[in-house]
Amino acid sequence: MKDVRIAILLTCHNRREKTLFSLEALFKQVLGLENSLQVYLVDDGSSDRTQEAVQLNYPEVKVLQGDGNLFWNGGMRLAFSEALKTGHDYYLWLNDDTQLEPDALSNLLNTHYQLAEQGKPNSIVVGSTRDGVTGELTYGGVVRPNRWRRLAFKRVEPSKERQECETMNGNCVLIPHTVAEKVGNLDNAFTHGIGDYDYGLRARRLGCSVWIAPEYVGTCSRNLLRGGWEDTNLPLGARWKKVRQVKGLALKEWKIFASRYAGPFWYIYWLSPYIRLISSSAFKKLGFIPKQV
Repeated sequence: MKDVRIAILLTCHNRREKTLFSLEALFKQVLGLENSLQVYLVDDGSSDRTQEAVQLNYPEVKVLQGDGNLFWNGGMRLAFSEALKTGHDYYLWLNDDTQLEPDALSNLLNTHYQLAEQGKPNSIVVGSTRDGVTGELTYGGVVRPNRWRRLAFKRVEPSKERQECETMNGNCVLIPHTVAEKVGNLDNAFTHGIGDYDYGLRARRLGCSVWIAPEYVGTCSRNLLRGGWEDTNLPLGARWKKVRQVKGLALKEWKIFASRYAGPFWYIYWLSPYIRLISSSAFKKLGFIPKQV
């Protein structure tokens, strides 16, 4: 078998210990000798000496510098762009707070090999993660269960068999070079979130498919809603400020996503999260919504 070159793409910001734990699990992957890894890590302006710690413990990692304003999508775009210059057989998106199981990468690769043998080489393979304490599904492949709710996605529990889905969270995603050549990089229209969903949906429009690998491939905790724009305990002004931020649901970026994937009445889907925000805050003030705990 020919050598299989795999580019691992990560971005981080001030999460030194989580980043090191993620890299430790990555380098413990059980792989055949025909597989070679090249890690591209974007350190987006960390002030906690992440770069120094990574270079000390994992000198083989190629560290790229950001200015602190790249966020997830921008950081991953930079890592992806650098890896594409060299050319690899596969590109693995990996969140820096995701800890892989020892057989995770083998699972993803074997899933793609099977799909390719069945005439589906242009397939993205998604790894599902669960909470390290509760064991509940946290990130993975998603579908739209209701045709009338065009932008309402639901995560799909992994099973013993691979499953097709519509798009995915970007925590652990294997992209073969044939897909990368068709779809290209993440879209710079997005800064933090949404870019992963957009990539999977764009890939499907170009004739590719998205599949969930069997079983869980690692652990990753969910980002809590508390303190964010969806937290109804916060006053309306605070929620409105947060929803318009990069890590919220920025108006312009959500508008682009809605116009691409919500059909002819996309503007209704675009505005609906903001209407729900305002109405839920109003109902909360009137006492119709119980306090979140």
